[in-house]
Amino acid sequence: MGSKLPTTASLVRLCQKLNRVKTLEDDLMETSLKRCLSTLDLTLLGVGGMVGSGLYVLTGTVAKEIAGPAVLISFIIAGFASLLAALCYAEFGARVPKTGSAYMFTYVSVGEIWAFLIGWNVILEYMIGGAAVARAWSGYLDSIFDHKIKNFTESHVGTWNVQFLAHYPDFLAAGILLFATAFISFGVRVSSWLNHIFAAISMGIIVFILIFGFILAEPKNWSAEYGGFAPFGWSGIMSGTATCFYAFVGFDVIASSSEEARNPQKSIPIATAVSLGIATSAYILVSTVLTLMVPWNTLIPDSALSDAFFRRGYSWAGFIVAAGSICAMNTVLLSNLFSLPRIVYAMAEDGLFFQFFSKVNPITKVPVIAIVVFGTLMAFLALIFDLEALVQFLSIGTLLAYTFVAASIIVLRFQQEKTEPPNAADQEQSPQHQEPGVGAERIGGEELKEYESFSDKLQLVETQKKAKDRRETGHLKAAFEPYLKFLSDFYPGEVVTISVVMMMVFATCMCSILVFGNNQLHLPKWCFYLLIIIFLIGYLCSLFLIWVHEQQKKTTTFQVPLVPLIPSVSILLNIYLMLKLNYMTWVRFSIWLAVGLIVYFGYGIWHSKENLRGPKSHGVTARYVVFPNSCLEETVQQIQPNIQDAMGRAEMTDEEIIKR
Repeated sequence: MGSKLPTTASLVRLCQKLNRVKTLEDDLMETSLKRCLSTLDLTLLGVGGMVGSGLYVLTGTVAKEIAGPAVLISFIIAGFASLLAALCYAEFGARVPKTGSAYMFTYVSVGEIWAFLIGWNVILEYMIGGAAVARAWSGYLDSIFDHKIKNFTESHVGTWNVQFLAHYPDFLAAGILLFATAFISFGVRVSSWLNHIFAAISMGIIVFILIFGFILAEPKNWSAEYGGFAPFGWSGIMSGTATCFYAFVGFDVIASSSEEARNPQKSIPIATAVSLGIATSAYILVSTVLTLMVPWNTLIPDSALSDAFFRRGYSWAGFIVAAGSICAMNTVLLSNLFSLPRIVYAMAEDGLFFQFFSKVNPITKVPVIAIVVFGTLMAFLALIFDLEALVQFLSIGTLLAYTFVAASIIVLRFQQEKTEPPNAADQEQSPQHQEPGVGAERIGGEELKEYESFSDKLQLVETQKKAKDRRETGHLKAAFEPYLKFLSDFYPGEVVTISVVMMMVFATCMCSILVFGNNQLHLPKWCFYLLIIIFLIGYLCSLFLIWVHEQQKKTTTFQVPLVPLIPSVSILLNIYLMLKLNYMTWVRFSIWLAVGLIVYFGYGIWHSKENLRGPKSHGVTARYVVFPNSCLEETVQQIQPNIQDAMGRAEMTDEEIIKR
């Protein structure tokens, strides 16, 4: 029996370490980076991050191989799911204006291990995204010169036939990444202005594509002669949607840049909404034009748009489109190279990743070491990996990050604000204002005036509590207490956290049945529908248990509407789309997660700054009464006869009152 107790205690301590949350500084606007980005800068960064290789390459790839002309439906659904996630990112970016994006949002609300895994996957997301864009950039430039670069490399360097690797090494893609890395190292203003130039040219050429493309459109290309509008059916549309998420990952750059924004509370939500709206419209319209210009089954994925104009006899237009694609891909390269080092910087600053990555150049105010190291790694990936393998691997990390950010929004909304007791220095500054037996009391973050006796203060507390129509954050709503009284025994926000976990479990089970129930599992129809109903009821019950608790009051910064509904729908959509991805994507993803866990348990858990702070309470607001040390014993004696009365009216325990 004695040997089991230390083991149990060790497990408890380990769980506390894994789930500790980040402590934010009092001044969230303080940073070693340079706050110089306006709303326009952030919007163009978002547009540049989304409208790039996805527009010029992904539309052709998904149309030919996955969804047909219904690729536009895939983009609509992917855009809608991205909007739900973007709203969550916008709220976090406004409330916590710190670099790190999904990693930071998860760290301040859910826990350290989950934050590290999300950050680890976001690093992979940006590395693969940049490498994929560089491969697409190289392919488009090569198409302008009739594939002479490819032919020269194959004949003079050689080829290889290895699964998931490219047919030949792409030195051009690696070179452009190293060149862009050098520009990013010069500072945020240089990279921002470079992004402005490329984004403006790209948007102008997209307008040209839409006008000229609709003139050349032939509705017969959607007819039954070529397989109809949705030749791969609904399954193809949803598989296309999962892949199309690659197109929208760029809005994450806005949240990643929040620590360098002048007014993040205002700029982050506006830039996120505007950039996502522009990008979604561009993808839907361009995919419509592309599949109407030429039959979808004849598209060339690597250079679909420019090739479509060449085949219609407008070679000059094909050159313009190819030039536009290169400009657009440059903005995505800049976006990925801009965001990736800042995620690494945030993790290193918190002690979860190697410390030297947190060093900021004193002149340019950017993390140069992180930029150079990960820019070089990105160039290596572009050198050897195939574009299609890179794109499929990218989507799963993005969807997982979206899922955790949505869950974090729910947890944060129903979590009480953390308040700290006044420090000793504050008490020493004004001792003359405190009489024996009298102190300042803070309840729910509001400081009460001093009164003559403790009984008067308790009466005031009771009066205020009765006057309140609304209970404190995380507590069960008064209207549901007669029916769900057993939920009142939990700590504020605890039921919500458990319900979020159960919601994700039920959503995963339900989506697994939807995706695999008929084909892989071969379930009978009655069993298929029964399981769907059971898991749907569990999902809705979890949502209901969250809803019956009080949320935080409205803040001055942007908040996601209809919480917990919108984040819960986002969670469901993201999980469904993750399960639609190829099984090999999951295998590669699992290997990357295993490597991440080795890094965390080998380095991060020991060097975490939160580890140095020691254990602390997780999201529970403290109620406390402060008394001068000189009269603490006298005060305890005075209030002892009233302890039972205090427990009934102020909802405090005997031990808490004596301790405070």
